[in-house]
Formats: sequence, structure tokens, C-alpha cells
Amino acid sequence: MRLVQQLTLVGATVGAGLMAGLFAAFAYAVMPAVRGADDRTFVDAMQRINVTIVNGWFLLAFLGTPVLAALSAVLAWRGAARPALPWIAAGLALYLVMFVVTVAVNVPLNDALAAAGAPDRIGDLAAVRERFESTWIAWNVVRALATTAGFGAFCWALVAVGRSTG
Repeated sequence: MRLVQQLTLVGATVGAGLMAGLFAAFAYAVMPAVRGADDRTFVDAMQRINVTIVNGWFLLAFLGTPVLAALSAVLAWRGAARPALPWIAAGLALYLVMFVVTVAVNVPLNDALAAAGAPDRIGDLAAVRERFESTWIAWNVVRALATTAGFGAFCWALVAVGRSTG
């Protein structure tokens, strides 16, 4: 059982790290790169990204991480890794902040951008971009910070597990 607990925690840690890296990369590389693009290029690029990112690898990390974290918490509660439980719970809570922000803010913005239609058929690209860009960027920074902090909490949980079982 201890091996399963450790593997679930490692999986949650890796998943949180991958998601933190993704959102951070958007914050410090992708969005600054497209900021200087004209409206048509910006809308087209973001529409393409929003379609491409919904794939099996993304969904595995995005949806699998909280499942593994919750299972890890249950196993820690019942086993020798109980000292890690507060860190696992903190990591899961921070990850869920990102999850809620994504579902409540970023996905609806992505959907609205898609609903605007093909960039060559949008009458006012500047308005479409304006309704999307600044809000999406601000909330993406929240996602990046939350998942990075969650990743840190999961890392510290791994240290606590090592200390309690080693």
C-alpha cells in the first residue's frame, strides 16, 4: 500500500508540475509573443491553440492530477505517510483553484473566441480580441501561480513522505 501511496503522490506532483509549466509558459512566453501580433494573427493563433491543446496528453495531466492527489490524500490519511497529508491537501486545494479558474473563466473565454468565427469573417477583430486578451492573461497568471504553489506543496509532501517512511 505504501508503494501505491508514493506512486499516486509522485503522479500528482508530476501532473501539477506539467500544468504549472504550461500555464507559466503561456504567461512568460506565448502571450507576450502574440501580444505584438495584429488582431487577425492573434485571434487565429489563439483559436488554433485552444483547439490543439484539448488532447489526450493535456487531459491526462489536467484531469488525472486531482484524482491522483485525492487518492494520495486518502492513502496518506490511512497510512504511514500521514505527516505529508497537510501538504497533499494544500497541493490539491491549490490545484483545484486552477481547475475552477480554468472552467469558470478561461474556457468560456476560449469558447467565446471560437464562437466569433473564422478570423477572415469577423467584422471587428479588435473588439473580439479586446474581450478576450486582458482577462484571459490575468486569469492565466492566477492559474500559473496556483499550480506552481500546488506543485511546491506536492514536492514538500514527497519530502515529508520520505522522512516518515525512511
